[in-house]
Formats: sequence, C-alpha cells, structure tokens
Amino acid sequence: MFKIVEVPEGGLSAVGCDSRIDLRWHPDADPNVAGYNVYRAVAEKGAFERLNRSTHHYHVYSDFFGENNRTYWYRVTKVFRNNRESEPTNTVAAQSRAMTDEELLTSVQLATFQYFWDFAVPESGLARTRLNSHDTCSTGATGFGLMAIMVAAERAFVTRQEAAERTLEIVAFLQDKTERFHGAWAHRVNGVTGKTVPSSKDDDGGDLVETSYVIQGMLTVRQYFNQDNFVEQEIRRRTTEMWHEVEWDWYLQNPDSKLLYWHWSPRSGWKMNLPITGYNECMITYLLAIASPTHPIPAVCYYEGWADRLGYYNGKKYYGYQQWVGPDLGGPLFMTQYSFLGFDPRGKHDKYCNYFENSRNITLINRAYCIENPRKYKGYNDLVWGLTASDAPGAYRAHAPGEADDGTITPTAALSAMPYTPSESIAAMKQFYHIHGLRLWGHFGFKDAFNLEKNWFAESHLAIDEGPIVCMIENYRSGLCWKMFMANSEIVPMLEAIGWKNDSGAQE
Repeated sequence: MFKIVEVPEGGLSAVGCDSRIDLRWHPDADPNVAGYNVYRAVAEKGAFERLNRSTHHYHVYSDFFGENNRTYWYRVTKVFRNNRESEPTNTVAAQSRAMTDEELLTSVQLATFQYFWDFAVPESGLARTRLNSHDTCSTGATGFGLMAIMVAAERAFVTRQEAAERTLEIVAFLQDKTERFHGAWAHRVNGVTGKTVPSSKDDDGGDLVETSYVIQGMLTVRQYFNQDNFVEQEIRRRTTEMWHEVEWDWYLQNPDSKLLYWHWSPRSGWKMNLPITGYNECMITYLLAIASPTHPIPAVCYYEGWADRLGYYNGKKYYGYQQWVGPDLGGPLFMTQYSFLGFDPRGKHDKYCNYFENSRNITLINRAYCIENPRKYKGYNDLVWGLTASDAPGAYRAHAPGEADDGTITPTAALSAMPYTPSESIAAMKQFYHIHGLRLWGHFGFKDAFNLEKNWFAESHLAIDEGPIVCMIENYRSGLCWKMFMANSEIVPMLEAIGWKNDSGAQE
C-alpha cells in the first residue's frame, strides 16, 4: 500500500490514510495549463465541491480532514490560462483509516519523499529550494534528495529501477550541465539550465558546505546502487568522478592554511572570506575534504581548522544533560543533523566527545527548554518542541533556545532527531499530525513551521527541511543511510588519520 500509486493516463487515484486521503494524477506539460481544480463529494453521484481556493499547481493533493472511516469521492480538472476548465477525470473514492505508529512513520516518509519525486524540476530532477522558487534549486538539498530517493527504493515507494533512473538523471545533470567552481557547486542553481543563481552580490560561485552535502548524498547512493547494469554502473562512475573532481585543497585559500573557506567566486575571488569553523553543521565538510582521494587537505586541519576553536568545546550541563561541544543550549537542531544524514556518529569519538551522545543531549536540551518555556509562548510543551532554522512569521530565521526563540516550532527539528530521541520524536510527530494536522499537514508532508503564539502556520515546504525528515527517520528505523555512507572505502582511513577512536563505553 505504501508506494507511489500508478495512475492510468488521464486518470486519478486516491489512497486512504490516517485522517486524510491522498490524490495523484498525471501532470500536464501543456504550457496553456495553469494548474488544476480538485473536487470532492460525499457520495459518488453527489454534489462535488471544489477544495482548493486558488489554482492548485501540483499533481498530488493531500486532503487532510482529521477523521477516520470517512469515504469521499474525488475528481480533478485542468485549469487553462484563459480560466477554461477541462472535463473532469474519472471519479475515484477512498476511505480514511487509523494507522499504527509504524504505518504513520512510513506514511510521513512517503509524503515527504514526494517533494523530491513529484516537485523536482522535470528537466533535471534537482530539488527546488521551496514551493515558490520556480526553477531555482538547492544543491545541498538535492544531495539530501538523493538519499531520500534511495530510501524510497528500499521501502518500495518506487521501484529500484525508477529510483536508479531518477538518480542517474540528477547526477548526470550535476556533472554535465551544472556550473562548478574548482569542482564545487554553487548554493543555488537553475534546475533547467544549470547556471548559478547568486545568493548575494559576492556569493555567485562555489559553496563548499553545500557541495559537501551533495557529495555526502552521492557517496551514499554510490554504495546502494551496486548492481551490474548500465544505469547503476553509470551512477557509480559519475558520482566517483565528481567526488574526485572537488578541489577541497583549493578552498584552503593557500597551501599553508589549515582553514577551509566557505565560498569562492570567479568574479570576486575570496571576498566573502568566511572560514568554516565549528561547532555547527559543517563537520562533514572537513571529513570529506580529508577523505578525498585526489584533492585532500591535511588531517591536522580537522582540529586546527575545525574543532580547536573558540566556542567549540562547551562542557556544561543544561537541564541535567551534559553538552560536550556546541553553543550554549545547543543552538538550532540542524547543527546535529545535516552532517549526520550519512556519517554515522555512533560508537566512535574524537578527542571531545561521541557525537551521537552530544546530539542526543542537545536534542533533549532543546526539548527541555521548550517544556520550561521561559518566554511563555503559547503551545510549547513536552509534545510541541523543536527549534531550528525555518520560515517564521515575516522571515526565515535560525530558531534556538534563548534569544533566538520567537515562538516558532519546526517539525523537521523533532522528526529529524528521531535516531537520537525516538520516543520523544515520535510523540511529537503524532501531536503535530493528530492535533495540528488540519493546518500543519500539506501536500508534501508537514508544512515548514508554525507559531501558536501568533496563530500562524506556514504554507511553505523547504527542501533543506524536507530531506532530513526522510533520511533521519530511516536511520532510526534501519540505519540505511548510515550503513551506505560508512561503507565507502575512504571513510575509515580518514577517521584513523584524524585520530578518531572507537568507543570503549558510554560518555560520562
């Protein structure tokens, strides 16, 4: 049942889920088609009422109504640019039904995966940055999307062949058509042309951190797609070539440097001059740069450039939880997630800590802060928690305990922490879904964020927040992304060169 349902040409499908019914139909590439209207009725021949207030722009629709054992009938029409409507599709029906926790986890993964499958740019498969970003895509989130597609193949949301073909489409576009700067991709690119979309006046070249997220995804799927056929061979060949082509050492700025730098532009050079130092979301950048078989940086850069820096070590306790590294109270939770979608922090440590334990405690600190709720925001409790970067009323912000807390809760924060805090994260997911789902659930899973203090719910989905949900739920359930990334032959020698050790026991 949990798969992308095949739809007959010109037809419509409906699948009953907990509290909702999901619809799917074939997209129409006719430029004269502006979108779709979705109609629902309580009986097969009853009066059909339009569900969407404005023209619906995607070929998936999730009708969340918050009740089970309800049967509805649906049909869809195309809306042309002259406001003319087509004849409706076939009429289909489905019934909502209660799901177990395991079924709900799978349903959330499938719905979120559809962002990378159905909302990707058709010409390339790259992940659009957000719902209204048109053809502007995020390279780092595309790396997350590669892993999400792998998860979808493993869970049979799509067939392995379909997943492999889409993966090859993406990596071929990244290699053949997308601009690179000494092997690195820009933060944002046009998913049709491959041209760089500047993030700011001087940020119009390589972004090494986003590149590390792409490579993390590529190395993960390189291990998964291991069959002896043309498509999977091409995935392995192309991902290996691009991995070898990233000039990590170039991003030191000079041969004597121990610091990696985030940006380089062919127009303005090193003008951004932003060093990559911890603790933040960039550990994977140093790990991959040291692991590179062709353009490595010295292993001493891990400590001298990344970790042995002011503000890295913490050593304090908050709410009874030890925090070894990171800013006071842990900062936004994405810092404990992006580098660890593929890199498995379990069972090993550098000279500072075991990063699984550190991430677990930071997550528990984040949750405990929301329970205490020192700023007295409406709705915070043991089931409504999770502060990280996301949309918020009026702007995009990096939310965190303390001054950076504005009352905005972001579902990806708790859901993507599931490997660290499974019971707490699953309880939050169920609260978000069953209590707030009427406003928080969207066509690609949970919407980006909500703020009960201001009675605000985002209408947005952001790729950078969607990808970790699929991957980290899977790491909790099966460890798939961790297993595949860590199976790459370059990873263990890199850790040994730095001086990482296997744990002999739990952290004190």
